[in-house]
Formats: sequence, C-alpha cells, structure tokens
Amino acid sequence: MTDLSVNFCGIKSPNPFWLASAPPTDKAYNIERAFRAGWGGVVWKTLGEEGPPVVNVSGPRYGVVHGPDRRISAFNNIELITDRPLEVNLQEITEMKKRWPDRAIVVSLMVPCEEEAWKRILPRVEATGADGIELNFGCPHGMSERGMGAAVGQVPEYVEMVTRWCKTHSRMPVIVKLTPNISDVRKPAEAAKRGGADAVSLINTINSITGVDLERMIPSPHTDGKATHGGMCGPAVKPIALNMVAEIARSPATRGLPISGIGGIETWRDAAEFIALGCGTVQVCTAAMVYGFKIVQEMITGLEAFMDERGYANISDFVGAAVPNVTDWQYLNLNYAVKAKIDQDLCIKCGRCHVACEDTSHQAITHLVNGVRHFEVIDEECVGCNLCASVCPIENCITMEPLVNEIDRRTGRMVDGSYLNWTQHPNNPMSAKPLQPAEPAE
Repeated sequence: MTDLSVNFCGIKSPNPFWLASAPPTDKAYNIERAFRAGWGGVVWKTLGEEGPPVVNVSGPRYGVVHGPDRRISAFNNIELITDRPLEVNLQEITEMKKRWPDRAIVVSLMVPCEEEAWKRILPRVEATGADGIELNFGCPHGMSERGMGAAVGQVPEYVEMVTRWCKTHSRMPVIVKLTPNISDVRKPAEAAKRGGADAVSLINTINSITGVDLERMIPSPHTDGKATHGGMCGPAVKPIALNMVAEIARSPATRGLPISGIGGIETWRDAAEFIALGCGTVQVCTAAMVYGFKIVQEMITGLEAFMDERGYANISDFVGAAVPNVTDWQYLNLNYAVKAKIDQDLCIKCGRCHVACEDTSHQAITHLVNGVRHFEVIDEECVGCNLCASVCPIENCITMEPLVNEIDRRTGRMVDGSYLNWTQHPNNPMSAKPLQPAEPAE
C-alpha cells in the first residue's frame, strides 16, 4: 500500500506537500484550514526580529501574467515578511504545533546579518516546538535593500556564516532557502552545506516586472503611481526551478543534500517531477492562492495513484530517480537521430507545423502534394528538432521516431546505435587530447 509519509532531515509529515512561506501561512487561522484540508506541513511566513513590525504597502501587492484563458501563469508580489508582531506569531506557532503534532511546522526566519540577532531569536522559535527553521536567503525585494534576504543568499560566504550560526545556537534542523537570482545556484548550496545545513529549499521568487500600463506608463502593481520589481512565482517559473534543483542534486559537491522543491507546483505531476529530480518534499504557494487549500487533495490522490501504478511503496523509492539521466550537453550522444512523423489520420491540416518549419527552421514539411493540401515530413531535410510536434495542436499527431540501423537520409551516415559525444567528436579541436570520464563514478 502506498505510503506518502516523509522524514525530511528529521522532520516528519504525513505527506510531502507543504505550504511555502508566504501569505497563506501568515497566521494560525490559515494554518488550521490548511491542515484540515490535508496539507502535510507548512513553512510559517517569515518572521523578523522583535521590535516595530515590518510595514507593507496598503495597496496592490500582486502583478499577474494571465494566459489566453485567464489562467494565471505567474504572480509577481511586492509583499514583505510578516507584519504581525513576533510574539503573536510565536504564540500561534506553539498553539498549532500542539493541535497538530503529526504535521510539519517549519518557521522561516530573516533577521539582520549579525550573530547576536540570530542568537536572540532562535531559542524563542525553538521553544514553540516547531520542527525546524528555514533561513530566508531569497526574498528579492524590500528586505534585500536592508541587507537581508537575497542580499545574503547571493554571497556564499554569508550563507555559510549564517548557517553555521544557526547550527551553533539551535538544535533544530536548518533548511536554507536559496535565491534563483544568481549566476550559479550551486555555489550558495555548497556554502550552506559547509555551514552545516540539514537541507536546502529552492527556488525563491525571481526578480521581475510583469507588465506596463501603456496608458499611464506605470508598471504593475504600482503604489501611488510608482512601481518596483517584485518576486515572480507560479507555473511560469517551474522549468527554472527544476533545472536548479537538478543542478544541486547531481553536483558532486552537494549530491545527497536533502532538497525541498519550490516553484510552480500545481498538480501531483509537478510534484512527482520535483521528487524525481531529488526533492524529499515540495512546497506550494501560488496554486493554493489561486485555487484554495483543498487543491492538495487532488495532489495527494494523484500522487498515490501514480505510485501505485509504478509500484512505488514510499516517496523515497523514486526520490532522485531522474537525476542520473541529467547530464551536460557535451555528453549527449551525437550519433542518435530521430525524424518527425505525421499521423495522417490525426492531422487536421491546420498547417502550423509547415509554417513553423518553413519560416523558422529547416523547410522539412510539405504543404502541397500533387496540388493538394498535404503535410508530410521531408526526411532529407528533417533534423529531428521537434519544433513541429511542439506547435501541433493535436496530441501525438506528430511523433519523433528514432532511426535504428538505417541511414540518415539527411547526413548519409548510418545510425547504428553507437555512442559519440562532443568530447570525442572529430570536429572538436580538443578531442585529440586524452578523454576525461564522461560522468563521475557513482
């Protein structure tokens, strides 16, 4: 029988679906509703140090990217960390942990980059009974201008330093939340590991401006006619998040470091993809804000059905299962070849494949045969790029068929199943040098 429960660096929850640190996790009222709906855990909205509460804008906080059907592709938000008093949050965390002892409650934290500030807040959080802390090194707006959030996450030395402070002054598991607004996400992940982090979570939101009102010439959202960049999240960021997760999961320096995946997760399939690339839990925000807390029920039943079908008894059975199949471009097999094939019974003769290929690719699809509208692949020109299949509106109408023990009519070369990568290719001026191992030994 499928078991969705997880033990993530010592933090237990009945399923891997956690709500990310964001407006949905700002107070006990929300957390109660979330747990009743079935969420396995929450990361409490980021707490700051004691003192005057953070001041958020009293106006629009979200920019939105809509698809043609008004579905939300991305949110951009300019909201800051919690604007509720620290003591109120701590009391509510204590209450929620007592009421829901089987659910994971992780507390997101952001205080000035000074050891004493962290030393003051950590015992108070630990006293709530929370299961762990998440260091918010990713917030890209507002707080970063104050030397916190992404301002820390973009400097590996700071990441390592603060992580080490937290491991020194707390017994709780420490999760480091990474910023995507950096050239190489592996560097802060490596720093977090050196500092003793129990896990990393990623990605935080991406610097963005979602649009401009061309009548008033003001980006959105705006406050009294002025706007600022915010942090983008939602389905549009998922490909970026998956890539960054995979980079950390497969890097020799961080391989094995537990990962909590964040970024555009709306369905069980999204969650399964993050898990397959190395995540032990997944965190959700935008989908809950758009569809409500009960969306988790579909995620749970969908993931259970998938695991039953594949014979996975536990989440751990397929954590990282796809990682060995992620490599660098230079190790891809250049002897592999495919050709597009159009199923004439499914083709509706819209012509999108022809236009895309004719105008922007390899002129490898006909539009007329014997004077009749007909779309057929010209093997002599097809490079197997799959643009035609990507733009085709009919699922599986165009498929990419591998060549097996036959001549590629475009190149005239036999495709025989042999392997040749760029490090070995005769066109590579460096290929004459001794070859390095294609992949690190497992």
